[in-house]
Order: sequence, then C-alpha cells, then structure tokens
Amino acid sequence: MAENNYLVPLENYLEAGIHIGTKIRTKFMSKFIYKVRDDGLSVFNVDEIDNRLKIASNFLAQYDAKDILVACRRENGWKAAKLFADSIGAKSFIGRYHPGTLTNVQLEDFVEVKVIVAVDPIPDRNIIDDAKVLGIPVVSLCDTNNEVSFVDLVVPGNNKGRKSLGLIFWILAKEYLKVKGIIKTDEDMKKSLEEFSDY
Repeated sequence: MAENNYLVPLENYLEAGIHIGTKIRTKFMSKFIYKVRDDGLSVFNVDEIDNRLKIASNFLAQYDAKDILVACRRENGWKAAKLFADSIGAKSFIGRYHPGTLTNVQLEDFVEVKVIVAVDPIPDRNIIDDAKVLGIPVVSLCDTNNEVSFVDLVVPGNNKGRKSLGLIFWILAKEYLKVKGIIKTDEDMKKSLEEFSDY
C-alpha cells in the first residue's frame, strides 16, 4: 500500500507503537503479523492495521452515533475511548462493565445499542458475551495474544499502550465524522491527536 494512502502518516503509526504486539501469537491473529523481532515481540503489518481501521470506520458510519457503545476496562484506554465517544456522540462504558447492562431492562444502567466497540476481548469479555446473546455486532481492537471468538470485526494493533489507543480512537473518530459528512478534513477535528494520546 502506498504510504500516502494511509489514514495518518506512517511515522504516526510507528511513533505510537501501534504495530508492536506481544510475544504470544494466536492462530487467528498470526495473519496480521509482519515479522517476529529478535526479542520475541510480534510486529503487525501496518498496511493491515490501516486497512482494518478504514473498514471499521466505514462500518461504524452505517450506525447513528447514539447506537454505538464503546467499552474499555483497560485503564490505559479510558481517556481515548471516552474522547472517541464524546467526539462522535456515542455512548461509553469506561471501567468495569456490569453484566446484564445490555440484556436486563430492570437494571438502572440498562442501555440499548446496535453495535459495540471493545478495546480488548480479554478484559471486555462480559460485554462481548452480552452482545453475543443479543446478536449485536462487535468491533474489537485485537493484539497478537487475543482470541477473537464472537468478535465480528477485528482491528489489529497494540491495544495496551496509551499512545497506540489514543491514535486508534482518534483515527476512528475523525474517519467516522468524515464519512458522516460532519467534518471534511483532519484539521476539522475539535480534539487533536495529542489530546487523545496525552495523559
């Protein structure tokens, strides 16, 4: 893929460490891996990451923002996930997800949504399980160590680092807003990449 077709410059991807995976590689995620470094860490194919971010943005743009719920139990992603939700007008569930929030109408924090964005299938397993029961599609960021059962759309990348998560959610927000026609260019984003990534 020509670098000038990337959603952000290649150096943004590399500086955020979006391409650095773990030493553990699951069978499904191996197809996104470019190589394994001498220290055993997997390296994602940046073309694959960029392509999946485009697919995810276009998929999410089929939904009204109010019908999207982003879930993040991993503390490193709290700020970025919340800013993503706030930027597009989606719902967010930051921190511990209470099982039944999507399925039990009698719960005080019950919500109805049509699509879930999960930061990591391991800590966000409860919301993915509830989505499966309801037939709600799940878009999930997945590292090399993730199993992807019940994930409908995998976005490969480092889902543990703050800078990586900041970049991923900034891209998803700006591309969603562009596809929806709410903004025209990256410069129209109200929140900067630095705001998504800076802690």
